[in-house]
Amino acid sequence: MKLQKILSKFQKLHSREIDLSLDRIRVLMTKLENPQDKIKCIQVCGTNGKGSTISFLRSILKEANYKCNIFTSPDVISINERFVYNDEMISDDDLADLLNKVHEVNNGRALTYFEALTSAFFLGCMKHKDNICLAEFGLFGRGDAVNILKKNLANCISSISYDHLDWLPENDRTIERIIYEKTSALLNSNIIVAKQSSKKITECIKKNILNNSAKKIFHGEDYNFVLKENDFFFYEDQYGSLKIPKPNIKGDFQLENASTAIATLRTLKDLNIQDQHIIEGVKKAHNPARLEEIKKGKLKDLVKDNMLICDGSHNPGGAKVLNDYLNNLKCDVHCIIGMMANKDHEEFISHFKNIKSVTTIDIPNTPGALDGKKLKEKFNSIPNVQYNTSIEEAIKSIPLSKNDIIIITGSLYLASEVLKLN
Repeated sequence: MKLQKILSKFQKLHSREIDLSLDRIRVLMTKLENPQDKIKCIQVCGTNGKGSTISFLRSILKEANYKCNIFTSPDVISINERFVYNDEMISDDDLADLLNKVHEVNNGRALTYFEALTSAFFLGCMKHKDNICLAEFGLFGRGDAVNILKKNLANCISSISYDHLDWLPENDRTIERIIYEKTSALLNSNIIVAKQSSKKITECIKKNILNNSAKKIFHGEDYNFVLKENDFFFYEDQYGSLKIPKPNIKGDFQLENASTAIATLRTLKDLNIQDQHIIEGVKKAHNPARLEEIKKGKLKDLVKDNMLICDGSHNPGGAKVLNDYLNNLKCDVHCIIGMMANKDHEEFISHFKNIKSVTTIDIPNTPGALDGKKLKEKFNSIPNVQYNTSIEEAIKSIPLSKNDIIIITGSLYLASEVLKLN
């Protein structure tokens, strides 16, 4: 109750959930004695793969006996997931205490909900300031509250694609503008650029960071990876090559995120990351709601021997790599999809090929979600689309044959509801 009470207070301090400006949080952090200036941080930006990249970074660092403080968003099951200190998720009471301190210092001034959470995270780092911090910033990085650091260890740029276009002017919703917003304000330490979906995007990133004096590491030029048979891949950079088992996180596209993490940590030579730390860390990494197979629970019981997968893909770039994964399964796939209203629904569904059936649903308990019936109308270009009222009813309505798979996707908010319900 104490945690929910303080969270409710922060939800009332600003008329908008998101207001892309750093002015408010800079004033607040000054009053909190700028804890963000006293940490060692790796920041991760991009559109897809931020959470997975952080998972690989965390797992490798753990193998090397480093403790991490981690800030990610959104949460999947509970808000506590966003606050990890000393590799442990924060308790309700400790999170409430942090937020109450921020609320007291802020003294009723306008502050967005996300700014409150971000300032609380940085404040909490002061108890563990010798740890390495891993923090993602999303939307458009220039105005993201996480982007208030004056120095960091490195910047990772994960795959960039179209998303959150409603936050851009209608006449400037281009990939070039998205790249500018995400990369133009990066700090000048080290910049590691992941594999991108096109040469155009990579070249645009290069143009945007051209005048940044950071050391720049590009996939395909400074490091690379090659998938091999027998469940392993080869990674190579200027420091040598590694044979690494494929990660437990499903999807060959995760090799992009794993390789970005490896390139980052091998660039930071002072950390003394060894080959065995990388091999074991990649193998053990875990990221919830990213192609997560549900192996037991209430929803799993509904499909019996069939596979049930939960995935938070929610934009065209995510849909494309998800479809590539599904096509490699060589079985019939049924999709249950719920999405937020501000997404590009038609472009999202256009990337799914050879899907046996699609069922649209409402996302429960989620303001801003698109009505499932309206989503079905937007998917009218593909065959075998139906609507159902709930997650359970959608699963029950699908006539499953042996080896068929159900995947529930379209939103991290839907993934959250799925995992809670299960």
